[in-house]
Amino acid sequence: MIYIGCHLSVSDGFEAMGKKMCSFGGNTLAFFTRNPRGGKTKPIVPEDAMALQQLMAREYFGPLVAHGSYTMNLCSANELTRANGLDMLQKDLARMEMLPGNYYNFHPGSHTGQGSEAGVEQIASALNQVLHPELQTTVLLETMAGKGTEIGGTFEELQAIIEKIHCSEKVGICFDTCHTWDAGYDLVNDLDGVLQHFDDVIGLNRLKAIHLNDSKNVCGSHKDRHEKLGKTDY
Repeated sequence: MIYIGCHLSVSDGFEAMGKKMCSFGGNTLAFFTRNPRGGKTKPIVPEDAMALQQLMAREYFGPLVAHGSYTMNLCSANELTRANGLDMLQKDLARMEMLPGNYYNFHPGSHTGQGSEAGVEQIASALNQVLHPELQTTVLLETMAGKGTEIGGTFEELQAIIEKIHCSEKVGICFDTCHTWDAGYDLVNDLDGVLQHFDDVIGLNRLKAIHLNDSKNVCGSHKDRHEKLGKTDY
């Protein structure tokens, strides 16, 4: 079974998102857990969350992909920024438990000059503080473009995080095609080779979701500029 959908606004509630996706003909969806730029949250109405779960069961939906705030940085050199990021992560995962069995995806973070090794340690440390065997949500690390001091621009960096996580069975990967292309993985001319490399380094069993989109840039640009599917010449 292939599950496919798009990103929708949660402003009208969870059940409304599910109904809209049904009208599109999809069987999964993505949404932000909070304002992606400001970090603010909207209270979850338990009845609304239950209504979405019932709709998903009725319409044979696959797991949903919730996306954390862009402002969440678990590996900043600034201690307060890291603390705020951990607070967002803890609260988001608590909210996700009202929609059990789904995915929580986030950008691993930027080390802001500390170096990738320190960044990897801090991200893993944060995840080790929130992941536990009873958690019903799977956390996804997103593949990144590698711009600036981003962590996750290589499969090796993502695997380095996973190897340091105690409850690693609760962790998977969201494969962003724009990010991965911009990071230098040639999905157009060597898709099989890229997937083989992913399998060798991380394991295809960790691949839980794909964010499918084009890029405005050439392969290896490290710029992270998304484009609608079919709008590029690559």
